[in-house]
Amino acid sequence: MTKLTLISHELCPFVQRAAIALEEKGVAFERINVDLGKKPDWFLAISPLGKVPLLQVGDAVIFESAVILEYLEETQPNPLHPADAILRAEHRSWIEFGSSILMDLWSFYTATDDAAFQAKAKQLAEKFARLEQRLGEGPYFDGARFSLVDAAFGPVFRYFDVLDRIADFGVLADKPRLAAWRAVLAQRPSVVRAVRPDYPERLWSFFASRGSRLSALMAREAA
Repeated sequence: MTKLTLISHELCPFVQRAAIALEEKGVAFERINVDLGKKPDWFLAISPLGKVPLLQVGDAVIFESAVILEYLEETQPNPLHPADAILRAEHRSWIEFGSSILMDLWSFYTATDDAAFQAKAKQLAEKFARLEQRLGEGPYFDGARFSLVDAAFGPVFRYFDVLDRIADFGVLADKPRLAAWRAVLAQRPSVVRAVRPDYPERLWSFFASRGSRLSALMAREAA
């Protein structure tokens, strides 16, 4: 079999998606972390956008997490997309919705003034409310079967494991289906193993170093 290598960063949620999918499919792979603050020359030579994740398939390189997920669906066992074409397209749409939430989270934890910080928290709450409306009885996004949407949202909820230690920002409040889904994903072995055991501490330090409104709140809580 062709060797698969996942080029990674320890905190990147988009990398986690690929790691979760690979484990769910039972595919052997090597994972190599890079320092995105000091990108090595070999990484820049194979990453057109200078970003992770990358999936090396032999001598070929695939970039962008959504493309990696689709490649794995096309080439590896244990499909995580539904068989029905309409439902499969809907799942792809919700994965993109998850990507937009990750970008909103970036804007949230990097916001430097209170107005932007509060506005982004409100926008996040509204997006999660839309997701709450879509969810069924669970335990996963679309019922009993774990899917790529679940792989995409496991890393999203992981942010809140750290954010909840800082304050209740009201983003996930009054959303019982989301709470149940989040709890189930947190126990899924592939989701747990997508990061190192010290991930919460690393993410905490990352937030604290941003010089943002969130960083100031963290410093106030620590004082």
